Amino acid sequence: MATIVKCPTCRRDVEWSAAHPYRPFCSDRCRLIDLGAWFCEQRVIPDDRAEDGAGDDAGADEDAPPPQ
Repeated sequence: MATIVKCPTCRRDVEWSAAHPYRPFCSDRCRLIDLGAWFCEQRVIPDDRAEDGAGDDAGADEDAPPPQ
């Protein structure tokens, strides 16, 4: 028996199987709506450092090795 999940965009039931290539979305349309929300920054991953300024490494070289 396949697992049933809700489409994150429209909340329709979606069967989690190879027969549904857009899973967890119900369709390509819902997948693109979600992608557009990320591009427009309507959805973001919270970053605690941005709120308090702790860990703010402005100007730090991200490719540099860590200090020893």
